[in-house]
Amino acid sequence: MTRAAAILWTRIAVIFTFITALEALCRTGIIKPLVMIPPSEMTAALFDLIRTGRIEDDLVQTLSAVAASVLISVLLGCALGAVIHALPRVRRAVDPLLASYYSIPLFVFYPLLIALFGLNLVPLIVIGAAFATAAMVIATLNGIDRVPSVMIKTARILRLSRTGTLLGVTLPAVAPSLVTGLKLALAYSFIGVIAGEFILAGSGLGFSIAYAYNNFDTATMYALMLLALVIVTAANGVLHVVEQRMSRRRTGT
Repeated sequence: MTRAAAILWTRIAVIFTFITALEALCRTGIIKPLVMIPPSEMTAALFDLIRTGRIEDDLVQTLSAVAASVLISVLLGCALGAVIHALPRVRRAVDPLLASYYSIPLFVFYPLLIALFGLNLVPLIVIGAAFATAAMVIATLNGIDRVPSVMIKTARILRLSRTGTLLGVTLPAVAPSLVTGLKLALAYSFIGVIAGEFILAGSGLGFSIAYAYNNFDTATMYALMLLALVIVTAANGVLHVVEQRMSRRRTGT
């Protein structure tokens, strides 16, 4: 068995053990039904929601807002990261701000965004992008920092243009770091959008989770939470595989 296969099976065993233990704790009454329902009932409730189509509109809205915020954060984060890296003085000034960025309570701006853009998807997209952009900037900076200087010197010796150096040298070297940033951007965007829907939105997965909670609909609440967890885990799993393949290709292993 290869090392990668061993790690994969270890992860599966840990997840299976956790789910089995949680199922047992719920079934034996150690965890009360009003606190949490068994994972099997969460899954059954989720399949029922999907079968009846009750969450289709909410799911589309949330995923649309997440996709838009991820796209904005990736484009903006990469551009800002490249500019900041090219300006050392600016970077020295910005580095402390990036380090403390997530201590800023970004949700305090949500009422202002509602006033500016109205009660629609735009405030959710802005909040999601605001959460994710800093992660993408940091990933871009780290990626460019790790580009071997010998590769840049070789590109100059070969008289590659700036575009040729960017496409043929910098981007392939930075790609694994950008995928890492994309993983974080996806997670932060999802957090921002779902939390925004909790606060003031009238639809979306976050709103539906909050509505189920307020109405003591435990099955629906946990089913929607399970759906959000599965979506983010699956997306990050795919990106993790891509990241690992890029890293192995880069190192030649």
